[in-house]
Amino acid sequence: MNFGQMGKMMKQIQKMQEDMQRLQEELKERTVEASAGGGVVRAVATGAMEVRQIKIDPAAVDPNDVEMLEDLIAAAVNEALRKAQDMVQQEMARITGGLNLPQIPGLNF
Repeated sequence: MNFGQMGKMMKQIQKMQEDMQRLQEELKERTVEASAGGGVVRAVATGAMEVRQIKIDPAAVDPNDVEMLEDLIAAAVNEALRKAQDMVQQEMARITGGLNLPQIPGLNF
């Protein structure tokens, strides 16, 4: 590989790194939503894998069956986080051109 090719490759890597950092910032604000129990529990998560909101239909609150509500909340949160992870992977693939890159330090999704 000559210096011209190496320089071009370094510029491409730098652009990809800048794009990934920009995406990381954007994903902090992008959200996905998931529900459980036919929609009685909904969870919203960001692309940074943070749960932003949980909504519970009052009809789902049964003091005699708190365990069911806990299960619904866990299911909705887990599904929201799975959707957020899928969103991140799709966006990363768009930037990297589908390259299967290892985890890059400093870019924690």
